[in-house]
Amino acid sequence: MSESRHERPGVYSVYDASTVVSAGRGSKIVGVAAKAVRGTVGEVVTITSYTHGVAAFGEDAVPSMSTILKLLFLNGASQVEAVRVADGGAKTDYEAAFAALGKREAQILVCDSAAVDVQQVLRTALETASEQRKERIAVVGGSGETAAQLVQHAAQLNSERMVLVGPDVLDKDGNTLSGAFAAAAVAGVLADSRDPAVPLNGAELAGLGGLAAEYSDNDIDLLVRGGVTPLESVSGVISPVRGITTRTTTGGAPDTTWRELTTILIVDDIIPSVRAALRSKFSRTKNTARTRSAIRSQVIVELEKKLSAEIIDSYSDVAVTADADDPTVCVVEFGFTVAHGLNQIYLTVHISV
Repeated sequence: MSESRHERPGVYSVYDASTVVSAGRGSKIVGVAAKAVRGTVGEVVTITSYTHGVAAFGEDAVPSMSTILKLLFLNGASQVEAVRVADGGAKTDYEAAFAALGKREAQILVCDSAAVDVQQVLRTALETASEQRKERIAVVGGSGETAAQLVQHAAQLNSERMVLVGPDVLDKDGNTLSGAFAAAAVAGVLADSRDPAVPLNGAELAGLGGLAAEYSDNDIDLLVRGGVTPLESVSGVISPVRGITTRTTTGGAPDTTWRELTTILIVDDIIPSVRAALRSKFSRTKNTARTRSAIRSQVIVELEKKLSAEIIDSYSDVAVTADADDPTVCVVEFGFTVAHGLNQIYLTVHISV
């Protein structure tokens, strides 16, 4: 509704109405690289609602940017950093888009491509960002893949920072969408989560019409052990069975250390929190015994906060020392045990007759 301006003093108002989606209350920023109807290729745009996204990138004729944005906001995302990928959609096009997002502060990344080689480029971008103290994860999907093929797909990614979702999904009209759109829904839920220790299991995914495949218990066992986050539909509600990363091996040997998604989410919560606290309080100070004692106390304060919030189960061995080779460097060491999500409850029943 347009505003008509008058000269009379008073309080005036305007309004508009929309049936589309506004932002959620998510605490994490989501980065999106996808093809779009319009917008400048390679330019990152901050989006805070679906309406804003359509104004910037247009509404999809073929599911891509605006479809991903709708799923993100429906599932709880509050802010999205979106970049249009060139229409050709080559690996180099996505590489440029991921590089642009790498300069921003998004903690969760998604894209509209189900191609393994594109997702491997995304994995490299995540690793580069982590080296620059910008820890983040990505949620991706396949396209038309069976359970066994999804496991092979996960093995080609094999990263604790990559989450592969399956199967493909249906939109509200029953049309099949690739797993990339299921990944967008999952990313929205993760963006809305304020506790990294709460498992993804059972979180309702909004905006989807159904699943393109139904997994048996044996399929789910295969997927979870193979590094895939499987989805299921129960009474029309679509949700992840279990949040899993694609990291299943280390040096070619089986390794379940990073299998649970909550593990990397907790690590990415603890370490930046401690880092930020120390940076804010010890930016200009001396490397003396008193300062090191104060640093140790601050680390303990931060860990106690996480312990109280049940993000970690315990911590130990907080030690702060001056580096033996460089007297201007202070070395901080500590250990912690992550809190684990509750996946299963086993009942043992003793019956007397």
